Amino acid sequence: MKAIYHILNLCSFDVTNKCLIAEVWCPVNSLPTLRRALEEGSKKSGATVPSFVNRIPSSDTPPTLIRTNKFTSGFQNIVEAYGVGNYREVNPAPYTIITFPFLFAVMFGDLGHGVIMALFALWMVLYEDNRKLKQSRDEIWNTFFEGRYIILMMGLFSVYTGLIYNDCFSKSLNIFGSGWSVKAMFTSGNWTWDSTLRTNAFLTLDPNVPGVFNGPYPLGIDPIWNLASNRLTFLNSYKMKMSVIVGIIHMSFGVILGVFNHLHFRKKFNLYLVFLPELLFLLCLFGYLVFMIIYKWLAFSARDSQMAPSILIHFINMFLMQGDGVPPLFPGQVSPGSCGGCAINAMLCTTCSTVGPWSKAVSDKTNEYHQTEKEEFDFADVFLHQSIHTIEYCLGCISNTASYLRLWALSLAHAQLSEVLWSMVMRVGLRMDTTLGILFLVPVFGIFAVLTVFILLVMEGLSAFLHALRLHWVEFQNKFYSGTGIKFVPFAFSLLPKGSFSLVHE
Repeated sequence: MKAIYHILNLCSFDVTNKCLIAEVWCPVNSLPTLRRALEEGSKKSGATVPSFVNRIPSSDTPPTLIRTNKFTSGFQNIVEAYGVGNYREVNPAPYTIITFPFLFAVMFGDLGHGVIMALFALWMVLYEDNRKLKQSRDEIWNTFFEGRYIILMMGLFSVYTGLIYNDCFSKSLNIFGSGWSVKAMFTSGNWTWDSTLRTNAFLTLDPNVPGVFNGPYPLGIDPIWNLASNRLTFLNSYKMKMSVIVGIIHMSFGVILGVFNHLHFRKKFNLYLVFLPELLFLLCLFGYLVFMIIYKWLAFSARDSQMAPSILIHFINMFLMQGDGVPPLFPGQVSPGSCGGCAINAMLCTTCSTVGPWSKAVSDKTNEYHQTEKEEFDFADVFLHQSIHTIEYCLGCISNTASYLRLWALSLAHAQLSEVLWSMVMRVGLRMDTTLGILFLVPVFGIFAVLTVFILLVMEGLSAFLHALRLHWVEFQNKFYSGTGIKFVPFAFSLLPKGSFSLVHE
């Protein structure tokens, strides 16, 4: 009742006609529902003045209304925690449904942990209509329950990346059979059983020996790497380059989404003077880095791996405009760094497209409004603004690319922590092969399960969640999403706080 009176007090009172007049935002699709509600209310109340709705033109920017369901609401809340989008601005939420759990899984990739997380989320999804689960007063539980679909997606993607990493509770699964053959090293004559095995604690498998390496593992990393002494060195290089590739693809996608904002707000000059220079700068420098990484993977084998030039040295020399004394990665290699410099100059020249009188008219299914504004030309102010934007974007591309290395760091940290937990807890119980060892294994497994849930699933999962959140807010959304709009909040009894009235409308 208090909430209804509060809304009525916001209306204007017409003394002559003795009625209330309210100017409100209403989605066009909801206008028939609004008219029927007013007609029904007039009939039931017996009012002498009928209630009606008129659509009036407005120069104000409408609030943003994004319809969601129980699956997409969690991802939309992640986006709106950064900021509500402007009216008709590109919404990152549909893309976040895929990119957010994927980046989380890159850092959290473990088959076993992913299965546990997915089963926990699936249980909450199946019992989402249970009143006890819905009306719980535990704030932490409510947070997990509201994000059950996000947790489900994160668990499923973690299962996928766990298969790629071939990591399940720090152990590898030998599903298809290893591509390495130890027996071939002995049959080739390089090793002898007596002298080799008795005098060497470590043996090196040479892929150049025929029959030793029979081809790549069909899916993910070969399980024999779990036994290798240089496993960490190999995974360190692999995951570092993978994080750079994923990060640059993610940022490039964000720059491309900005095209739809330029087209909708009728700023076609920004396509040539903002979008193309930004994309050219990103691809000429960091896109070229991705090309060098992939080319080195394909062009150099284990036979000539020692002769492969350093990608890092090439990339640094590209910035310093130096290339003397460094062997080329491929014949006729030319650095595209000069194209990146041209892109910077083009971004500085966007002043002409961002000043001067302008007008726009927008009409869509949600609202209709007409806006006409005139701006005075201030060259110094606009040029300074554009210069700051150019410097921020160029330096941001460098810092953002380095920020994606957190995918590499957290992935290695999660794998190493899982391995330490296995070796310090489970291996203690598995070493004992007597009846006492079997009895001792029960409490050991209980301790291992508790530590796995609280440390690897809860703490590590929360850490990976926060880092994935930062990558979306800072590195991805700042390429096209301003988030300075106002959210459309209709009056509804379901939105009222329980137990007390504290509804405030501005």
